[in-house]
Amino acid sequence: MSTSIALFGAGGKMGVRLSKNLQGSPYEVRHVEVGEVGRQRLRDELGVECCAVDDALNNVDVVILAVPDTLIGKLAADIAPKLKAGTMVMTLDAAAPFAGHLPKRPDLVYFVAHPCHPSIFHPRVHLEGDPDYFGGVKAPQSIVNALMQGPDEAYALGEDIAKTIYQPVLRSYRVTVEQMALLEPGLSETVCATLLDVMREAMDEVVSRGVPAEAARDFLLGHMTILSAVIFKQIPGQFSDACNKAITFGKPRLMRDDWKQIFEHQEIADSIERIT
Repeated sequence: MSTSIALFGAGGKMGVRLSKNLQGSPYEVRHVEVGEVGRQRLRDELGVECCAVDDALNNVDVVILAVPDTLIGKLAADIAPKLKAGTMVMTLDAAAPFAGHLPKRPDLVYFVAHPCHPSIFHPRVHLEGDPDYFGGVKAPQSIVNALMQGPDEAYALGEDIAKTIYQPVLRSYRVTVEQMALLEPGLSETVCATLLDVMREAMDEVVSRGVPAEAARDFLLGHMTILSAVIFKQIPGQFSDACNKAITFGKPRLMRDDWKQIFEHQEIADSIERIT
């Protein structure tokens, strides 16, 4: 008998991605979508019809919550009384679980799986006319998984589902929910997205000072490629003395001395509270 999955938010942006990758899998998928636009999208793109919530939850083995972080707490509380003991509840982000928004049901399994997205260095990401920047289509990506609650043997099922919904998967890492929160929002959003946004502002600034816009964009993106390749040891190499001096004098102008405090537990908790 195949493992059954109730996919909530099946017609949303992320839900459709998951629905596509679950097609042809050994799992029996029950699609749940409240919005008519999402329901129609599933019909048009995948030939899938949604089912009622109670039908989807009837003796189900796994529930995937492909909904925004702000809705997970309420949705999980609504469906928890309808779940049998041992049911796996899977979220796609650590925010809500980290914030304690999942119901106090020690007899349920809580699993979190999140994509790393394809590396900027993988050639499949940049194929002309057919790029896959997000992942889950053709470009391989790694994933991180956390068994937050439940017997250790449940991890294998959660990881297999994660490999299915995020395929093609390059590598799969087991972490804790706390470690996943360090990765996002800590590393990926608070640090990476913020610094990239600053880089975009810097590009706009040099344009405002007279540099042609296309020249500035090509110059910045090109240097991002080679500098990233050296910094992350994708290739052997080292920076020039001039570049190293620019970093030495530039970093204190751009970064506070105490910036690494963003990874302290309370800072991560505050960030997640704002998100959820």
